[in-house]
Amino acid sequence: MLGVADRYLFAEMTKVFSAIILTLLMIMVSMLLLRTLEDVNLGALGSDAVLRFLGLQVLRDTARLLPPAFFIAALVTLGRLARDSELIAFRACGFGPARLYRAFLLFAVPLSLVTGWFALVGQPYASLHIQMIEDTKGERSTQVAGLRAGRFYQQDDGNITFYAASIDDSNRFEGIFIQDRRADPPRLIISSRGVYQRDRNTGEQRVILEEGRRYDGNPGSADYSLAEFDRYTYFLAPESETEVERRRRAALPTRELIGSDSLLDRAELGHRLAAPVAIYTLALLAIPLTTLSPRQRGTGRLMLAFLTYFAFFNLQHLAENWLETGVTPTWMGVLWYQLAILLLVYLSLASSSFQVRQLLGRLRR
Repeated sequence: MLGVADRYLFAEMTKVFSAIILTLLMIMVSMLLLRTLEDVNLGALGSDAVLRFLGLQVLRDTARLLPPAFFIAALVTLGRLARDSELIAFRACGFGPARLYRAFLLFAVPLSLVTGWFALVGQPYASLHIQMIEDTKGERSTQVAGLRAGRFYQQDDGNITFYAASIDDSNRFEGIFIQDRRADPPRLIISSRGVYQRDRNTGEQRVILEEGRRYDGNPGSADYSLAEFDRYTYFLAPESETEVERRRRAALPTRELIGSDSLLDRAELGHRLAAPVAIYTLALLAIPLTTLSPRQRGTGRLMLAFLTYFAFFNLQHLAENWLETGVTPTWMGVLWYQLAILLLVYLSLASSSFQVRQLLGRLRR
């Protein structure tokens, strides 16, 4: 049975968490809606599929929002209780740190179950259907390659510049201009028309040009060569094999990833498990990062809380990349960073702990 103080903390945490998660969802939906409407404007996506495509993206990304929303809500709730001296009143009534941990972990249990469903079930389902819609977009428009009529398209840090005066619905171009500074000497290609093609499996992109000219040489130099062609195939930089494989694995059901020996499969499984496990880790981090008394200076703990927040979610991507590339051993997995941050935070705050100061005093005596 939950006590009065437990129910009070649970209610305060629920109110703050609801406000934060709704705010984050509104921001995410607005950003996704703008991108989706841009695809509709370019003809890459039908207007009848806007709501479905938007809903799938929200379903895919919700698991990433819940852990940071919970961490911020925990800090805000504890900060408000400390500012109003309610934490001191709790301690005077025998409601110590152990009861605080218990109350927050009771809130974390159902939230981690919901987060686990979004990460392990909803995310791969949404990724699969998003890829199906992306393939349809690729057939309908060249927007997937970033190519639009009347605009310059740059690739490879500006070394490749592409321009087409017009693009029709069948991916055919007219008035094509390509400048390639990667070649030695630089290359300039002008063509009257062409067609864009993209391989779904390999991500290879190419433009087949017809009736044009190619100039090889440095601008302002008389040392150049000129060639005319009836048909010329120009290859754009394809997606990396790692990115293609990662997108394919993101759509695999979780049961197919369990027990796999592939490093990419293990990294994907660790990525999905990171969100529900992070709920418990962040619950254990929020309490020591809170200043218990309004008389205490909370600047140091506030800075540590910000550093913990950014380090926690940035190290997640680093741990996944290290496992994929074999930098870290397989037995470590991708969740080791959560334990490492937990230990670092507790060790950095150990000197200000009353129990630690009492123990050090006894040792000195």
